[in-house]
Amino acid sequence: VQLQASGGGLAQAGGSLRLSCAASGGTFGRYAMGWFRRPPGKEREFVAAISWSAARLGYADSVKGRFTISRDNAKNMVYMQMDSLKPEDTAVYYCAAREAPDSGTYYYSGNNYRYWGQGTQVTVSS
Repeated sequence: VQLQASGGGLAQAGGSLRLSCAASGGTFGRYAMGWFRRPPGKEREFVAAISWSAARLGYADSVKGRFTISRDNAKNMVYMQMDSLKPEDTAVYYCAAREAPDSGTYYYSGNNYRYWGQGTQVTVSS
């Protein structure tokens, strides 16, 4: 599975960005998907995840209520709408995928993901 993240850029605090992740190869409809980020000088951290049916979603506390993950299995796409952006959201954002055993499973840990995209930079100015 190849993943291509896009949609990053520069935004002002309080603004919005929408990240996209295009998947190719594999059976996208059977993959749990996640978004992670690596802030400058920090470790990679979990942001959001979605089960293959989109029935179950998970968010980091730091983004809950501001970010929304979604997917379109017909288009092999996963998205993350980021609203009310803060300077601390500045990071390289990565999408990730792995086969899931059922439609309701998603994963918080990056160690559970098998496939990774190349990352897209998000910079939020104050």
